[in-house]
Amino acid sequence: MRAPLLLMVAVAAVAASAAEQDFRSKLFLDEPADPCYEDNAQLRPRRCIPDFVNAAFKRTVLASSTCGAVPTRYCESTGGKAEACQVCDANQAKLAHPATHLTDLNNPNNLTCWRSEPMQAHPYGYQDNVTLVLSLDKTYELTYISLQFCARRFKPDSMAIYKSVDYGNTWQAFQFYSSTCRKDYGKAPRANITKANEQEALCVDVHRADFGSNSVAARVAFSTLEGRPSAADFDNSPVLQDWVTATDIKVVFNRLQPPQQTPRVEPVADDALSSNLLTPLNESDQAGDRFSSFYHYAVSDLAVGGRCKCNGHASKCLPSARDNGQLLCDCRHNTAGRDCEKCKQFHFDRPWGRATLKDANECKACNCNNHARGCRFNMELYKLSGRVSGGICLKCRHFTAGRHCHYCREGYYRDNTKPITNRKACKPCGCHPIGSSGKTCNQTSGQCPCKDGVTGTTCNRCAKDYIQSRSHIAPCIRAPMTSGYDLGSQADTGTAAAAAAVAKDQCGACPAAAKRLNMNKYCRKDFGKNFS
Repeated sequence: MRAPLLLMVAVAAVAASAAEQDFRSKLFLDEPADPCYEDNAQLRPRRCIPDFVNAAFKRTVLASSTCGAVPTRYCESTGGKAEACQVCDANQAKLAHPATHLTDLNNPNNLTCWRSEPMQAHPYGYQDNVTLVLSLDKTYELTYISLQFCARRFKPDSMAIYKSVDYGNTWQAFQFYSSTCRKDYGKAPRANITKANEQEALCVDVHRADFGSNSVAARVAFSTLEGRPSAADFDNSPVLQDWVTATDIKVVFNRLQPPQQTPRVEPVADDALSSNLLTPLNESDQAGDRFSSFYHYAVSDLAVGGRCKCNGHASKCLPSARDNGQLLCDCRHNTAGRDCEKCKQFHFDRPWGRATLKDANECKACNCNNHARGCRFNMELYKLSGRVSGGICLKCRHFTAGRHCHYCREGYYRDNTKPITNRKACKPCGCHPIGSSGKTCNQTSGQCPCKDGVTGTTCNRCAKDYIQSRSHIAPCIRAPMTSGYDLGSQADTGTAAAAAAVAKDQCGACPAAAKRLNMNKYCRKDFGKNFS
C-alpha cells in the first residue's frame, strides 16, 4: 500500500508544480500587448504615449548661488518676527542645503530645502538675481512647472521661467511673475492669449511678498496650456506642440520683495538682534548684515510634469546602451530618432507625421520589389498619386530600373517564368555585336533589333535567302542569283555552272550555305557586293 500511496503523492506534486509554473508564466512571463497597436491579429497601429512623470526627479540642477561655501547664518521669520536661526554649512551634510534637494523625493513630513546665499542690502530694498538651471537630458512635452518654497519663507516678488529646446544653447520665455510686470518685463499683467499669439509668455501679478504659513509652504505652479485657445485640439496644433516642448528649464529669481520708494529697515525682534546673526559668521556686527540673514531664496521642491516626447510613436523611453545611458524613445510605427521624429531607413513611401487619435501615421516601406536597399521621398509624386505613394527607389540591383525597380534596365529583359521580386527576374539580352543594331531588346520577348537580312532572337544568323558577308555593316547579304536563268534546267546547265563559278570567285572563302554569323569569318577590310 505504501508504494501506490507514494506514487499518488508524487503525481499530485508534479501536477501542483505544473499548475504553479503555468500560473507564474501567465502572471509574470507573458508579454503585455503593445500599446502602439490594436490588440488584434492585424496589429493595426494606433497612437501611443509614454507615462506621465515628474521629469525633474533626480535630475541635476545648477544654482548660481547656494549657501554654505562659508558657514553662514540664516533665519526664518513670519511677519518680520524672528522665529529661528540656523547655520548653513556645505561641508556638513546635516547643515547643507544643496541644489540636489530641489529634485529629491518630496516628503511632506521631511522637507529638504535648497537655500541661496543671503542677499546684500540695496538702497531700495533687498534685491539680487539667482538662477536655477534644470537639464532634462531629453525632449519632453510639459504640462506644468511647480516651485514649492520652504515654510516660513518669502515667495519671490519677481521671477521668470524660461525653456530651451536645444539643450541650453538658446532660451525662450515661458512665464513671468511680478508685481510690476510692465517695468520688469514690458508686459501687461494677465494679457489675453489668442490663436495669433499662443506662444507668448504671460506675466502674472500674484502679490508674492507674503509669507508661507508655518505648516503649509507657498507654491507657484505654471500650467503650460492654461488659457491657450488650441489646447482642446492639441493633436492638430503644431504651434502648441512646439510651445510645450523643452529640453531644459531655467528659473530666474529677480527680486524677493516688492521695490520700495524709500529706504527701509524692517523691525527685528530684540532677541534676534541680541544674537550673533552675522552673515557670514564672525564678521562685523552690523544691523544690515543681521537683517540680510532673513533675505534669501529657499525652495524645497522643483517639479516638472510631462511626458517623454515621442510624437505618438512610442509608449516608453528607455536608457540607451551607449551615450552614457541617455533616454531614447522606444520607437514603433517604423519610426526612428531619439524622439521618433523621422521614418526609419527604407520607410519613406509617405511623409513622416505625428500620430493622432485618428491616424497613427505609420511610416510605410518603399516598394522596390526586393531590388533596392534605399529610397527617398518625393512630395510631388506623393500628391500625384492621391497621397498614396511617394517613394523613389535608389540604386536598383539585379539589373532592374525604374522608380520601383519594376522593369529591367537596358540590355536586359524580363524572364516571365519568375516573379519581378526574384533576383533573377531580368535576363541579359545577349544581342549579337555584329548582327544587331543595338544592345536593347524587347522587355517582354527579349527580341534584339536585327540588321537587314539578319534574324534570330539575338540576331545571330542570316535570314532565308541571305548569306554571310565579310562586312560588319551588312553582315548578311542576299544570296547571288542570275536573273532569267533556271538553275534546274538542263538546257541552261552550262550557263548555270558558269554563274555558280562566278559567284564562287566573287564570294571568296565565305560559304554560301552558312547560317550562323561567325566572328572569325570577317575580313579586315570591310566591303559588300550587290548582285543583280
